[in-house]
Parts: sequence; structure tokens; C-alpha cells
Amino acid sequence: MEEATPIVKFTAVRKRYGAGPLVLDGLDLAVAAGDFVSLIGPSGCGKSTVLKLVSGLNPVSEGGLAVLGTRPKQARDRQAFIFQDATLLPWLTAQANAELPLRLRGVAAAERHTRAAEALARVGLEKNRDYYPRQLSGGMKMRVSIARAMTLSPELLLLDEPFGALDEMTRNRLNEELLQLRERQKFTALFVTHSVSEAVFLSNRIVVMAAHPGRIHAEVAVDFPYPRDQALREQPEFQAKVTEVSRLLHQVEEAP
Repeated sequence: MEEATPIVKFTAVRKRYGAGPLVLDGLDLAVAAGDFVSLIGPSGCGKSTVLKLVSGLNPVSEGGLAVLGTRPKQARDRQAFIFQDATLLPWLTAQANAELPLRLRGVAAAERHTRAAEALARVGLEKNRDYYPRQLSGGMKMRVSIARAMTLSPELLLLDEPFGALDEMTRNRLNEELLQLRERQKFTALFVTHSVSEAVFLSNRIVVMAAHPGRIHAEVAVDFPYPRDQALREQPEFQAKVTEVSRLLHQVEEAP
């Protein structure tokens, strides 16, 4: 049987900014439909740059990159990007912030209101739709950001350390909620994190990157079945996988 076309395919990609040093060198990576791939590695290894290339925010310097069967910029309408900061407009309510990408795409007011309200309900904010960002906790702001992305029904979701600034309890809860959303909406995900346990909990594949220049050091398969919940974190197999990935991280951090 012929293999399906990857959702994202990097082929010998190199990236540098202007005349600066290489940020990425020789990146080969294929992401299949339904994958949840986490990128992890030391600062400066180009994790966030990978997402920017996929989103079309930055071009590759050399090599090939196909996203959803086309060039990254041509695939923008079929993907969504969630940043570390919730990036909410302070003068808009949660409802209006969630509606914003639909408004920018010219979706009719009634439809965008319904879609945004449904997305906020899925992340548990149906009672907070009229709150302004200043009235929301850090976790609630990130839920609005996730809801905003979900209104677009993305085929590909890019997440750049979205939970990095949150406390561990909130982070774990949002990890679980993100996987619940994925069960409903069936998106493919590329996720950047510095947390090994977060990567293991969320992913079916973890790409460990080395720095200077950024490159793939190793890839780890995570075979725990979905759906996943809090109980997984307490299993010895989970801790063993965390240890495996941590050892690979130590290798790249100790390399000259």
C-alpha cells in the first residue's frame, strides 16, 4: 500500500537569518496525519524556528519544506499557531478574542459568534465569555487562546511552549484538556516544550534536538494509547520514558 503524503515534510532544510550562523542544518522530518510530535532540546536549537518555517512566517534558506501538500504560506488557512503568551487583545472580551480570526477571515457575525461560543465551552469558559483578559487567570487566558485556534478547525496545530509560564498543576490540567480537544477535532500537532514529562504525556513522537546549529539528535516513540489521563503519569512505564528522553537531552547538553 502506498504511504500517505506527510502533513509536514522537511528535506535537508537549512536556515540562517541574513548573514548570520546556521540556526538549522540538515533537518529531515516527516509528520504524518494524526501525529502529535513534540520538539525538545536546549535553548538555541531552533525549536521555535521549526514552527515559524512550517507556518510560513519565515522561509527556509536551503532544502525543501512541504506543508499540507503545498508551500507553507499556501497552507496558512488550514493551520493555527498558539504562542507561549496568550496574545489576547486587552480591550476585547474572551468571546470577542475567540471570534477575532474568524472576523479577519470575513465570517458572518452570527456564525463566528456561535463557533467561538462553542469553542469557549469546550475549554470550560462558557460562563466567562464576557470577561476581559485582566479578569482572567493565566490558565484561563491560555484556554481562550486555545479556543481561538480551535474556531478555525485546523488540520495542523502549532504550539510554541503554550504552557511554559503556568504552574505545574494548571499545566497538567491543560495538557489533559488539549488531548481531549484533539480527540474531538482530530488535528495533527507540532509542539515545542522544555518539559520532558509534558512531551511524554502529550506525544506519540518526541524529536530531541541538538544546538549550534540546530539538528535532530534522536527521535523517541511514545506508544501509550490515547486517550490519556492523569493516571498515566503515575505508571512506572511513564517514568521510564521520561528517564529515556532525559538521558538523550543530557547527551546533547553535554556535547561540546
